[in-house]
Amino acid sequence: MPEPNSSSPARFFLLIVGLALFAFLSVYLLTSLLGRNVESPVSLSGDKIGVLEIKGVILDSKEILANLKRYVDDRNVKGILLRIDSPGGAVAPSQEIYSEIRKIHEAGKKKVVASFGNVAASGAYYVASAADRIISNPGSLTGSIGVIMEMTNIRELLDKIGVDRYVIKSGEFKDVGSITRPMSERERQLIQGVIDDVYMQFVEDVAKGRKMDVEKVKQIANGSIFSGRQALGLGLVDQLGTFRDAVKLLAELSDIEGEPRLIYEKKEGPSWLDYVAEGVLRKFFHAVKKESLEGIFYLMQ
Repeated sequence: MPEPNSSSPARFFLLIVGLALFAFLSVYLLTSLLGRNVESPVSLSGDKIGVLEIKGVILDSKEILANLKRYVDDRNVKGILLRIDSPGGAVAPSQEIYSEIRKIHEAGKKKVVASFGNVAASGAYYVASAADRIISNPGSLTGSIGVIMEMTNIRELLDKIGVDRYVIKSGEFKDVGSITRPMSERERQLIQGVIDDVYMQFVEDVAKGRKMDVEKVKQIANGSIFSGRQALGLGLVDQLGTFRDAVKLLAELSDIEGEPRLIYEKKEGPSWLDYVAEGVLRKFFHAVKKESLEGIFYLMQ
C-alpha cells in the first residue's frame, strides 16, 4: 500500500496562497498604472470632469503638468476644473502651468474653469488667468499681481561678533545680493531690471489670458490683493460662486448632459497598497524559498 505524500497539503496551500497573491498583485499593478485615482480617468464610459487641486505654495510644476496631461489624454474627461487654494509661489513653475493651460485652451478640445477657495493670489492667479473662465467666492483673496525678491543683510551682526568674510569673484555682479555687505546702486539697478522684466511677463500673460488691455492690467498690478467681489469689478474673475457653481458652469461649457462625474488625482507618494504589497512580497518570497507548511503559515500571518 503506497504511503501518503506528506508534501501534498503544503503544495495545495501554497497553490491557493499563490493564486490569491496573484490576484492581489494584479489589482495593485492595475491601480498603479491608472495613476492611483479616486476614480480612474481611464474609464470606458461616462462624461467626467477632472478636478485638479492646486494647494499651498507653488514650488514645482511636475505633478500638476502630469495630471493635466492625463486629463487631456482621457477621452471621457470632457472638462478640467482647477480648484485653487494657493498664495502663489515661484515664477517658473507658475509660468509652466499657465503655458500648459493656454495650450489646452488654444487647442479648443476641452474647457478649463478655475474655482477659487480661500486664496488664489500672485502665482496662483497667474495660473488661473489661463483658464477659460474663473469663478471666485466673494470673500476669496486674489490679485497680488507682481514680483518680489527679498534679501537679508547681517553685516552689522558679523561686525559685532568679529567675523570677516572674503570673496574672490570673476565679475562685478557674481555675488550680487550678498548678505554680508551693503548692496551697491549698480547691483540694485541690475536686480530691479530683472524684476521689472519678470513683472511685465506676468502682466502680459494675465492680459492675454483675461483678454484685457495691458495698460489696464498694469493699473491694478501693483501687488494689491482683492476680495473676490472686488476682483469681479476689476475684470479679474468672471463671476462669483462656489465650487459647485464652477462644476455646473464647466458642465455647460463642455456640453455635458446631467450631473457630471468628478474625478480627482491623488498626490504622488506611497499609498497603503504600496505598504501592504511590500510586506506581502517579502513574506511570499520567504515562503517560496522554504517550500514547506512552515513557510505557508509564515506567509499567512
